[in-house]
Amino acid sequence: QVQLVESGGGLVQAGGSLRLSCAASGLIFSSYTMGWFRQAPGKERYFVARISRFGGNTYYSDSVKGRFIISRDNAKNTVDLQMNSLKPEDTAVYYCGVLTGLGGSSQYDYNYWGQGTQVTVSS
Repeated sequence: QVQLVESGGGLVQAGGSLRLSCAASGLIFSSYTMGWFRQAPGKERYFVARISRFGGNTYYSDSVKGRFIISRDNAKNTVDLQMNSLKPEDTAVYYCGVLTGLGGSSQYDYNYWGQGTQVTVSS
């Protein structure tokens, strides 16, 4: 079965950086676009970034564009999210997902999720 395991979250001061990683198993990793989403308490899961199967195309939400970088290593079945210049509003649980539907910016386009990793940015 498909398993996704996120790691790398933590507590960081505003302006700092974190690197999240998602390890995937149970699927042909290079066959899928991968995405990162985040969910704050009481809110829906929102799109952050996605990367095409071989990394040639990346897409970001306006709120993270220029600060976050998504990358993948198909040899290791991992997708990373480098987060720079973090802001308190970036605080959320971050999830990686496998795109199985059309589109790519809605959580409903994704069929598999990890357990999430908490990112907390203090002001």
